[in-house]
Amino acid sequence: MTTSASERRRRLRGLYAVTPEIDDLARLRDLVDRAIEGGARLVQYRAKRLAARERRVQAESLLALCRERGVPLIVNDDLALAIVLDADGLHLGRDDGDPREARSRLPGAILGVSCYDDVALAVAAAEAGADYVGIGSVFASATKPQAVRSGLAALGEAGRLTGLPVAAIGGITQANAAEAVAAGADMLAVISSLFDAPDVAAAARALSRPFETEDDTHVRTQPAAL
Repeated sequence: MTTSASERRRRLRGLYAVTPEIDDLARLRDLVDRAIEGGARLVQYRAKRLAARERRVQAESLLALCRERGVPLIVNDDLALAIVLDADGLHLGRDDGDPREARSRLPGAILGVSCYDDVALAVAAAEAGADYVGIGSVFASATKPQAVRSGLAALGEAGRLTGLPVAAIGGITQANAAEAVAAGADMLAVISSLFDAPDVAAAARALSRPFETEDDTHVRTQPAAL
């Protein structure tokens, strides 16, 4: 079923769980299930090392799990896989395809675009039909230690210029999650501090806590003309 942009974007708030690289599907499902139990509002399937067949098997299984739990599954960087699965969305990095093509081929799906530390890329992503933009690395990231740091100010600026939800990416922990939300993050995209935690559900609850307070509500100004 095709959804409108406003319907899609209303769902884009909260903890955004990004899967770790795990070959064991049963373990991966268990970790994702625990993250959802703790409050993850979206899940991104990210697998850079696996062969295409294994990625599809994992993604199909996680999509079924997420749909049972009422949580969107976003496929990272693989338009063809997102189309084959009829996934809930697609996230594209810098070299992972044209957002305009992705929007035309997935008209009702959630489309996210990584914009790194460049707010101009966020404006271009909005023009191409993105539903949200990713800004980061906001903090030092163990997953991508060489990533350029965007700083917190870029979160609010990207939101103001585009009018889109903003996902803070990179180095998000329980200690700094509230700081990122206060700066303008609508979503917190997290791998390590969520899935490496001894209790994934408890970590998800802690990372979701900033969204439960009244202070985290940031009024989105009208975007600049695109």
